[in-house]
Amino acid sequence: MASLEYERLLPYEQQQKQDTLVVSRDGTGKYRNIQDAVEAVRAFMDYTVTIYIKKGVYKEKLVIPSWVKNVQLVGEDPEKTIITYDDHANINKMGTFRTYTVKVEGSDITFKDLTIENNAAPLGQAVALHTEGDRLMFVGCRFLGNQDTIYTGSEGSRLLFTNCYIEGTTDFIFGPSTALFEYCELHSKRDSYITAASTPQNEEFGYVFKNCKLTAAPGVKKVYLGRPWRPYAATAFINCEFGGHIRPEGWHNWKNPENERTARYAEFGNTGDGADTSGRVAWSKQLTKKEALRYTPENIFKENSNWYPYK
Repeated sequence: MASLEYERLLPYEQQQKQDTLVVSRDGTGKYRNIQDAVEAVRAFMDYTVTIYIKKGVYKEKLVIPSWVKNVQLVGEDPEKTIITYDDHANINKMGTFRTYTVKVEGSDITFKDLTIENNAAPLGQAVALHTEGDRLMFVGCRFLGNQDTIYTGSEGSRLLFTNCYIEGTTDFIFGPSTALFEYCELHSKRDSYITAASTPQNEEFGYVFKNCKLTAAPGVKKVYLGRPWRPYAATAFINCEFGGHIRPEGWHNWKNPENERTARYAEFGNTGDGADTSGRVAWSKQLTKKEALRYTPENIFKENSNWYPYK
């Protein structure tokens, strides 16, 4: 770390511009730990740095600080580049929000082709990914855990998940952020709830799932699409494939009838054994084609710049 601290003391123009930092557990990269590579990135950069992570198991509680931006963390193999830790909420009264394996405080960060895992025993909430930054992208990644796998923790922040695999038991995607999930697989490991949004009242879209596939472990037959962690929770499933494990009523009020007045739960064009809407709760909404067409990246993200790459 001494050399990293020395570099920080140099004038800006004397610091070496590094476009790619290589991390490898076997010592063939410049860094053995991902956190060390992150710490080597210059604050508030105006160019993109790639942290290339070779195959291996990296047991780290990784934090991307708020002053790190324009960084992409790219794994060599999505199934063999694994960031893992094993904290859960009932270890020394830790609570949910300190259990993360990866916490992203910086903005304009991309993760690609790697696994983020919380492999704690199912003894309480155990977050794999905790996001706070804005304009974060996760491409071809795997998120493994049980309860509370992904916590989207910042109001107004915008997240994109594309071609990802996300598994869990209870509320395994939860929080207040605006997030678009495209072509993802959501795998339920237990009869429970997929989402627990806490969307602020002034945010229109919340969680949007488009062209996703909902699957379940053997024997799992009673899964809700979501329940509202806070009033005004917003979640929509559009053109997704539902397995037979999705309950006919679709949505749950978290044992609070008042949530039925504010929750914004919507579906459109879904297929599969769990997509029959005839038994859905009366307080959920079936979108018209015109309404569904509003769910574009430009509208969801309120963003017309080029950070969303799949226009």
